Amino acid sequence: MRLPILFHPTTVVLVDDSDSFLKSLTFQLDPLLPGKTFHDTAVALDWFARSTRREDLPLHVDFDSLNQSPDQPNVAVDMRRIHRVCEQPMRFTIPSVLVVDYSMPQMNGVEFCEALRHLPTKKILFTGAADEKIAVDAFNRGLIDRYIKKSDDDALDRLEVEIGAMQRAFFLDYTQTLADMLALHDFSFLRCQAMAAVVQDLYRRHGFVEHYLYPGPAGILFFDRYGRAKLMVIETEQGMCAQYEVARDNDAPHSLLLALSERRVLPFFPPGDGMYSTEAGDEWHRHCRAPQVCMGREKYYWALFDFPEHYLAAPPAPFEQFLNARQSADFLAA
Repeated sequence: MRLPILFHPTTVVLVDDSDSFLKSLTFQLDPLLPGKTFHDTAVALDWFARSTRREDLPLHVDFDSLNQSPDQPNVAVDMRRIHRVCEQPMRFTIPSVLVVDYSMPQMNGVEFCEALRHLPTKKILFTGAADEKIAVDAFNRGLIDRYIKKSDDDALDRLEVEIGAMQRAFFLDYTQTLADMLALHDFSFLRCQAMAAVVQDLYRRHGFVEHYLYPGPAGILFFDRYGRAKLMVIETEQGMCAQYEVARDNDAPHSLLLALSERRVLPFFPPGDGMYSTEAGDEWHRHCRAPQVCMGREKYYWALFDFPEHYLAAPPAPFEQFLNARQSADFLAA
């Protein structure tokens, strides 16, 4: 299990020539799962051609081609762009997973997937028992990522599990190169399975629906469906030593230095105030939490902090707002 540098709800597209089956399927799947259904493959292909792409979001890597040779450029990443994706309401409309039937009159499911081969959307073929050999061949050719037999007793349960797995894979593939670079520096936890498990547990316990890598202090910024944020600050043993040295060099109170040296606190001071300003230093305990320890690739200290909205450059676009807008649109279309 790996941890993507960002994750948020995305759209799951369901394509089947039976409109009644689509209605039944959407009713049984997770109601918080943004879905788009089509019983006409031509209409579905047209929608995909016009759909939001992940490249539309403000996340990219810059190369210094002026001061370095073309084959050895410096790489510059604006880390703030990662969590500022939360400002973009269109992020929820990106089609991350396609679930398509095989037997359809206009074109079969494999042909449909082949027409979308250029898109990073993960593809699940929902087949009948007689189509299994065709599904295996499509999988081996790289046209689909999973196939599920409709006849299986647990088909819908498996489908929901695989949709979740494919959504995570969608973001892992998208951010793999950037994550590999960042993991070499202050974000080694991106390649730690134990930390990924902790993050998944926080999702379940706190009702988070999205997360983004946060640059300073290093950690994970979570949002629930209402746009309420919490920051998971993550430090290594080396990072804790650096915290102590900065505090010492800035004349932090002795009580704080002692707590840092004994690993009893993990600080998160208000952005822009400096880590150990006079105001923060006098009431340092207000900005600290007792850390929890995760033993993974190395020893990680972490704590969860409230993250006020005014700490962000712009307010987030909450998932709940998107769901309400979608319900209103569906009601007007009915």
